[in-house]
Amino acid sequence: MQKITHNIAMYEDELAPEIAALLSETEASLPSTQKRDVSFDDIQIDEIPTEPIKEPQKVVGTASEVDLSIKQFKPITEFFSSTPSNVFDDPSYYKTALGGENESAQRLHTLLSKYLTCQDPKDRSVYRQQMVNVYWEFLRSLAPKMGNLGIPQCKRMLMRFGVVLPSLFTQEQKETFSSVFMENNTGEPVYYIDEWFREIASGRLSLSATDEARPARKSSGNPAEENAHIMQLKSKNSGKLQNSENLLTSKENQRAMLEAELKSRVALLCKHDEVFGLGNHRAPYTESQKRLFSEINERLRALTKVDKEISNYLSEVKEAKSIADSLDAKLTNAPTNIEVNKSDIFTELDTVRQMSKMTVGRQGNHFPIFTREYFHCTPRGTGFRENVIDTMAWIESIDPGVFCRIHKNVSNRIVPYVVLVPTYGDTGFCWEPFDRYNRITSRGRIAVPMYPKDLKIALLTAVADLRWQVAKEKASYYWMEEGLTGQYYQWIVAQKLKGDVKDFFIDDYVLWMTKESEGVQKLDKEVRGIFWRHMPFAQELKEKLKTRSLVYQELYQRDLNRAMSDGY
Repeated sequence: MQKITHNIAMYEDELAPEIAALLSETEASLPSTQKRDVSFDDIQIDEIPTEPIKEPQKVVGTASEVDLSIKQFKPITEFFSSTPSNVFDDPSYYKTALGGENESAQRLHTLLSKYLTCQDPKDRSVYRQQMVNVYWEFLRSLAPKMGNLGIPQCKRMLMRFGVVLPSLFTQEQKETFSSVFMENNTGEPVYYIDEWFREIASGRLSLSATDEARPARKSSGNPAEENAHIMQLKSKNSGKLQNSENLLTSKENQRAMLEAELKSRVALLCKHDEVFGLGNHRAPYTESQKRLFSEINERLRALTKVDKEISNYLSEVKEAKSIADSLDAKLTNAPTNIEVNKSDIFTELDTVRQMSKMTVGRQGNHFPIFTREYFHCTPRGTGFRENVIDTMAWIESIDPGVFCRIHKNVSNRIVPYVVLVPTYGDTGFCWEPFDRYNRITSRGRIAVPMYPKDLKIALLTAVADLRWQVAKEKASYYWMEEGLTGQYYQWIVAQKLKGDVKDFFIDDYVLWMTKESEGVQKLDKEVRGIFWRHMPFAQELKEKLKTRSLVYQELYQRDLNRAMSDGY
């Protein structure tokens, strides 16, 4: 292979125009002193040492903890940083990003150079296909290092955005990606892939669920394994703590209500009218006051029962709180840079690769490397963290119960983990609705492609999948008969539709959120009724819709009728 500059001259008449432009930019991006001396073959990837960072980056607090007191997303006021990073302007970005890795880095380097300089469309297609497997093999070398805070920033950006070669950016794209906030300052559980593996490596996040049962193994004393075990115990205990606190609060409210009733009855009992003509003497109890004796006794017995329950729940809360404090102390004292269990990282990487495939679909573009050839998103339409959170806030404003799970008549708002995968896919999905060890207050997991045609639709499909799976798990064996899934399934059967019921539901949910919320009737009447009952719009929106059409006015009236008959 000749030097880059010679390749441009040789192939620019035969190459596709966009590839010639890419190669021209590759040359233009090099310093003038290197333009005639650097070629792909000159770069020996396996000889480049990984440059250490003298001052490790600051660890931002984990967003994995569920706080049930938070009722909505904080508004995003800044979507891009006013102080852009210069990581993509580093002339040694490519060398450093691929340097210090195993032989897969050299294979990736070779394939990428062939891909960019190939003039035969058929050969180029072959290189493109080969690059998929080689790239993911390269990530197997890179992923375990995400737990080390001292690795070069360009390696993180490669894993986060799929940016292997910055010259594949346009200037506008480079400016946009350079302005993305690098750390999670939102407090929401939305992670880029490099952050996801950093949390996995540290043990703060458990591995994503898979169909294969993980073999049990004895503790090896590895801090990462110990952290993972502590996080598993913490997840179990968190469910117990949150549930006990909710029940304790409920019983305290019940006690307050009984005490108020008792006070009012005692006040009535202690009220005596003057006896006419006998000065300051008071009348005896009336018949209605005498009946208060039994009512007061009932309240006292009820208070005795509630007090016993409060004592039990209070003991459970204290015990769970003590366990939580102990586990937090162990996590706080855990070392920051720890030896990573590579088998766990490889297992999670395989899972993330499967997630990436699912966001793209069988017929989609599986090319794993960022290139302006395939990137057509606007800055606000790209799956950056702030854009995703803003879109999730929009979804929640229309469907307030979208992230809520009900346990013992208590609604808990639990935002799922969101992993942002750098793919050219269009579909988000739910990987698991909640942790198998804590079904009450654990977060689910959804995957969202970063470079979709429409970010809003990608998130709606993910949220719809989450809604379906949570409702299905709640109904358990009766999911085809009861609740949201049961009623929708029975409608599908009645319509004699063929295919996956969940796929129909997701398509209808997208219409529900994008069209029906605007008063545009796109759903079947029966489906609209099911969604209105089980996935109601925000009250303000329902008030608005009832004035738009008799269809929504009738649904609104049904709500009023149910409210009036509640308890009968």
